[in-house]
Amino acid sequence: MEKQQPPLSFEDTAIAFEHMSNKALKRANFLFSNIGKPWLVKFGAFATPLAFKLHLPVKGIIKSTIFNQFCGGETLEEAVKAAEVLGRFGVGVALDYSVEAVEGEENYDNALPEFLRAVQYAAGKPHIPFIPIKVTGFARFGLLEKMHKGETLTPEENEEFERVRKRIHAICAAAAKGKVGVLIDAEESWVQQPVDDLADEMMGLFNRSEVIVFNTFQMYRHDRLDFLHKSFEKAKAGGYLLGAKLVRGAYMEKERKRAEENDYPSPIQPNKDAADEDYDAAVRFCIDRLNHLAVFIGTHNEDSCMLAACLLDEKNIPHNHPRVSFSQLYGMSDNITFNLAHAGYRVSKYLPYGPVKDVVPYLIRRAQENTSIAGSMGRELSLIRKEMKRRGI
Repeated sequence: MEKQQPPLSFEDTAIAFEHMSNKALKRANFLFSNIGKPWLVKFGAFATPLAFKLHLPVKGIIKSTIFNQFCGGETLEEAVKAAEVLGRFGVGVALDYSVEAVEGEENYDNALPEFLRAVQYAAGKPHIPFIPIKVTGFARFGLLEKMHKGETLTPEENEEFERVRKRIHAICAAAAKGKVGVLIDAEESWVQQPVDDLADEMMGLFNRSEVIVFNTFQMYRHDRLDFLHKSFEKAKAGGYLLGAKLVRGAYMEKERKRAEENDYPSPIQPNKDAADEDYDAAVRFCIDRLNHLAVFIGTHNEDSCMLAACLLDEKNIPHNHPRVSFSQLYGMSDNITFNLAHAGYRVSKYLPYGPVKDVVPYLIRRAQENTSIAGSMGRELSLIRKEMKRRGI
């Protein structure tokens, strides 16, 4: 007799926070109470990099608060320990080396071994199914910008881009060998074309019989649903499988501001409802075509996660289908992640790691994102407090 799956709910805080001690829950309550204050986040975004520049002793405070909430550790070894804790609850990880690249060939070359080490470590470990990479971590922004505009590169620039291609190829080749998924992150719209071209090339090389490489589709852009359809047709015509990582997006204010300043139409959706509609349409599109693609549903939106989960049930697709993955960021939306895992779905946390000082830009972005997402902090806090009340703490 088939094992009965538990019904899915994102309200069950006993499941959502089972992995957290009372101390960790209290720390999360303190943090999310303060991240909800825009003035404090604004001050932190200005003061933290300055404090590091002035060699002030702030590392300990940052590490014991915001870093511990949103990061897996300073080293691969520390991140692996965090991954093992998550693995005990059926939650995988996307092992994310989150050091923001400093431009320069030497820095790009130095970053490569860290990613290869992560891929090699993840190989053969079912609880570490993914490694995310950013092309801007291996390529000069100005070079990508020039390529996006379609301008002719100099011979030196062609050589420079060939080095970029070799770095990305080395990671994807190692991942294919170890059967680890590579999530190629999206970038700003004005450098996205060469990133898409690289992702298509790597999918063509490595996604022949299974999906190793994923490109990212940012649904807060009004052209990306159509681009998803075209990418799917391109993959079918090219005889490879599409890897589609679906996100809403992270550069909205930056994109709108640049479009206004440079007097071109904004690539961003007119409103949140339009982004939500396209995101859910993309989920439906992908789940209807699992013979030809794999989908990575990266969202903190409960409605989109519930839609995907219900679609699998409607179509009698197993919850743990190898071509359907859900994901949320480490330290956030545990009510989604752990309840999905409890109901048998494949779900993972984006688990950033790296030296505290180098991961600060990532942490500032997380805090800023959270204050700009209406209602998300209230939701996070209410669930944490509900669980604290249930535990009597």
